[in-house]
Amino acid sequence: MQVPDFTTHYHLADRPPFLNLADLDDANLANVLSGLQGAAESGVSARRFGPRYMELRRGTEEVLRSRFIERGGRPTRSSPHYFVLGESPWFRGLYRDPAEVRLHLEDLPTEQVSFTYPDSVTSMGLLAEFGIKVSPRPYHGRVFRIDEVEAVIERYALPRSRKPATYDGHQFDDFEHYIEVQVWSDDALDAPGH
Repeated sequence: MQVPDFTTHYHLADRPPFLNLADLDDANLANVLSGLQGAAESGVSARRFGPRYMELRRGTEEVLRSRFIERGGRPTRSSPHYFVLGESPWFRGLYRDPAEVRLHLEDLPTEQVSFTYPDSVTSMGLLAEFGIKVSPRPYHGRVFRIDEVEAVIERYALPRSRKPATYDGHQFDDFEHYIEVQVWSDDALDAPGH
């Protein structure tokens, strides 16, 4: 099986890449979330940011970061920049005409890059606290180092997920659509070729 040698960060085309909600103070966060809600209502984005989203996101990132450090990771950010391994038609389809940034795995510092199979919110196990059931998988709850990607894909294969006809209710489905890559450094974003 061909293992992708790059990661992709998808973002709204009218905004720069690598904007992170966790980097915002409460006043700015409210404004940005309102703008994202507007993008969803206008059909530019199918992503959903409900009233408890940031509570879920912050809790997930706390667990994710802690488990990455336990695995020998050395993050320089408190929350990561998010990518998918290779590309994901499913994730790309969340946006109308998205922009993207690709980074090659060989250019990324292994001690500052982790991944989860699948999305970290699904994998880190906090969804039940928010009333969303997830079918447990053997790779859930684990944070992998990027140098383990070949072994993980050999064992579990790559998720195969196409863009659906509709994203209605997607936030309540099992998120087994892609492997999420977390980049825990701003410096790593300056990898060659970016």
